[in-house]
Amino acid sequence: MQPLSAQDILNIWERGQNQHPLDKALTLLSPSFPDSTKDELAMLTIGQRDACLLSARELVFGGRLNLFARCPHCQERLEFSMSTKDICAVQEPYEPESIFELAADDFVLRFRLPNSIDLAEAAGYRDVAAARMVLVERCVQQAFHNGREITGRELPEEIVGCLSMRMAECDTHAEVLLDLRCPACDHTWQMLFDVVSFFWTEISSHARRLLEEVHTLARAYGWNESDILSMSQRRRQFYLDMVE
Repeated sequence: MQPLSAQDILNIWERGQNQHPLDKALTLLSPSFPDSTKDELAMLTIGQRDACLLSARELVFGGRLNLFARCPHCQERLEFSMSTKDICAVQEPYEPESIFELAADDFVLRFRLPNSIDLAEAAGYRDVAAARMVLVERCVQQAFHNGREITGRELPEEIVGCLSMRMAECDTHAEVLLDLRCPACDHTWQMLFDVVSFFWTEISSHARRLLEEVHTLARAYGWNESDILSMSQRRRQFYLDMVE
């Protein structure tokens, strides 16, 4: 993994403007893993992908996350910070195509965890139930009921629900829920932390700041964009201070 350069940040910002969040996640991730193809990164489970995104984000912006939320009960605004390590706890490593098992009632399932390709396929369906079944059919490798092999479509709803919970247990970073308490009204709730949206917002803000710096230094010294971006942040800031 390598840190994003100033040019990487601008390229990500430009390419990701109108992308679907699934594609945007891979656009954010790719420059940090130059030895991996986009297809290889798309094969990562969602939890693995998001853990990698947090690590890539840490190399650029550090390990502290400044977050805010609004209490759903009294609308109080909460501002708080936490570490990436608080969110991305260590878990046992496994290959993206690792096979897991679920035994529930008289059913036995062998399945793999969803990846970006699976979610992209499911995203093409507006009906939630249909999208869910697409994931079941793609991820369940074998299913048995009382020893008889069946298809994913034959699984009853309660077993599909058990599968969903088992997948969440196996891929702990795929859905990160933060436990919050409002200091004003003492209401408690959980907030989903979306690393793709969070990292993208930071990248967008930083990209705009970089473009402003390029604009200022290009006007002052006549330098081109690539030369300005190749400077370290400290050197760029020195020249910006001189201009001001």
